[in-house]
Amino acid sequence: MTNKALIVICSLLFSDLAIAETVFYLHGRIIEVEGVQPVHERFGLYDYLGTLEALRANGATVIAEVRPADTNVVEYAGRVVEQIEDLIASGEAAGNVTVVGFSKGGAIAIYVSSLLKNPEVNFVFLASCSEWISSAPGLSVNGNILSIFEKSDTLAGSCKQLVQRNSEISSFHEIKLSTGRGHGAFYLPRKAWVEPLLSWVKGDQE
Repeated sequence: MTNKALIVICSLLFSDLAIAETVFYLHGRIIEVEGVQPVHERFGLYDYLGTLEALRANGATVIAEVRPADTNVVEYAGRVVEQIEDLIASGEAAGNVTVVGFSKGGAIAIYVSSLLKNPEVNFVFLASCSEWISSAPGLSVNGNILSIFEKSDTLAGSCKQLVQRNSEISSFHEIKLSTGRGHGAFYLPRKAWVEPLLSWVKGDQE
């Protein structure tokens, strides 16, 4: 399936946004460069389409788009914020909206949280908190936040430093995986992170 076809599918989903449990998925940078089924020399296949299917497992509407190369993190976050605001204005409960981001997509999700400033929206940061994002000036994340990171990942780690910088968070939970797969732990829809994510999205936010 081509990138263009995926964007068409996502556009169709945007016409039916007023559905409970809407999940936005923001992918990693490699897809901007290599397309929807890239293979990393170290981490292997990034199964983007399989990940979208896994996120639909509980019947959620999943909204995703293949970003162009060199997408600006803050500008794209602003676009997602507008989409969420339109969704909520159309009647969707803010608490039924979840933004999931991995790697660069996680950095975008963090900026969405900071810009949106809605205490009820849910955010899942997958291997998202690199050193630069955790110390970026002006960031003040909001909402219900789940952070999942891999112990062996040398590119991203805990989001506690980011979260502790402000008091605008409604709830925070963090999970540390030990798969030994580094950043590639999130390249495939593995049960280790998909199952706790889906459980959390369904309301188990303890």
